[in-house]
This record gives sequence, structure tokens and C-alpha cells, in this order.
Amino acid sequence: MDAYHPDDPRYDAQAQARADRRRLLRAFNASLAFVLLLVLCYWMQSSFDWRALAIAPHTVQGLVGILTAPLLHGSVEHIASNAIALLMLGTLAGSVYPKATLRAWPLLWLGSGLGAWWLGDAGTRHLGASGLGHGLMFLVIGLGLLRRDRASIAAGLIAFLFYGGMLLTVLPREPGVSWQAHLGGAVAGLLAAWWLRRADPPLPRKRYSWEVEEELAAQAHDEDASTLEPPSPREVPVLWQPAPPGRGTVLVFPPRPPQDASGQRLD
Repeated sequence: MDAYHPDDPRYDAQAQARADRRRLLRAFNASLAFVLLLVLCYWMQSSFDWRALAIAPHTVQGLVGILTAPLLHGSVEHIASNAIALLMLGTLAGSVYPKATLRAWPLLWLGSGLGAWWLGDAGTRHLGASGLGHGLMFLVIGLGLLRRDRASIAAGLIAFLFYGGMLLTVLPREPGVSWQAHLGGAVAGLLAAWWLRRADPPLPRKRYSWEVEEELAAQAHDEDASTLEPPSPREVPVLWQPAPPGRGTVLVFPPRPPQDASGQRLD
């Protein structure tokens, strides 16, 4: 991501705006492509036995589902809710953090699957991409808390505004909902945020007139303060010079008269 600060001579506001639109469009297209893949997989589920591809907790065979379960869904409502979340959060994360999102995706995938396999009840089946959605949400919020620049804070607030309820769905609340996958995706998202917090450079921001005025005032204050500092001792001219030897004057003082114990003069 090429992002220059407005003070950089290479910075061009119009070029940066075009780059931002391209980055947003790429993130939206990638998220939409994944959602269409989920729809295609759901349409094909009726032609094969998908149970072997779901996550079966605490079984060796169920480990295969870690790779395939996010592509499977149990109903139209199930895939619709996950598709909307992935489309919005994927576009948000991919547009603000393109490098971090791409590198964190495998970790979110594995984290949500391992959470369901490790914490799930024996004899159950887990499927769906909701763990990925939770991972993206916690990734965006985690990066906002760690980076704390304007774009990161804004992205975190947007994610919390629309999907702040995911903070509660990582705990068991509703029967039939894989909170284990949600928790695994959330933990993976926070770990990825810590690991990839410096993967993307900060986005350039507009500098307002009062910010420039404050900087100029601070520079002027520093210059004034530097003029008030005393010079070094070597730079101070010497105003008094001792008289050269041999030209001084010797003053002769008469001896004091003797005195008794009481201080009276003895003449």
C-alpha cells in the first residue's frame, strides 16, 4: 500500500484518493468472491454427504473439517447472516489493512476450526463461516486499539457499531450456535492483530489549518527560547584584565600602636 504523508513531496491528494478507491474496490471484490464461493458450496451440498466435511470435536476424522467446515452451512438463514458479516467486515478490514488481512486470513481459518474441534462437545458437528466473521471483527478492533491512528480508530468504531454483539457471542448463549468457533476466531483475530500491527503503513490524513499554525507557533517559540539562552563561557568577552607584573602600586600602612588588655592605647 503506497501511502505518503501530506508533508512528503511525493504526496498527491488526488492520486491518494484514487488509490484509496482502488483499495476499497479490491477489498469489496475479494469479499464478494468469497461470499459467492460460500453460496456455490451451499448449492452443491445437496449432492453429497457433507457430514464427513464438518468438524467433529475430539476425533481424528474431524480434523478434516477444520479446512472444509467454513464452506458449509446448514440453512439459507445461516449462510445469509454469515455472508453479510463477511462482506462488510472483509471490505472494512481489507481496505484499511490489506496486508494484515491477507496474512491473518489463514490464522483466522485455523483458529475458528481448532476452537470448535477442541472446545466442542463430543458427538456434535460444527460448520459455517461465523468464526471467520468473528475473527475479522476482533482483528479490526484489536488493530484499532494497538495502532490508534485515525483510520484504525474509525475502522474499529465502525466494526463495533455494526457487529459489537459479537463480543457476547463468543460465550455460550443460544443452543445450536457454535460459540466455540466464535471464540477460536476471536482469539486468532486478537493474536493476528498483535502480530501484524505494523504490517500496513499508517494512512495519510488531511492536515488542517490550525495544526499548521500550532506547528509554526511551536517553532517560533523554540527559536525565541534559543535566543534567551546565555552564551557559553568561552563566548563571553573578558572585560577585566589583570595589570602586567612590575607596574603595580604598593601602599605602605603605618604600624598599629600597642594596646592593653582592655583595648586602650598605650602611648
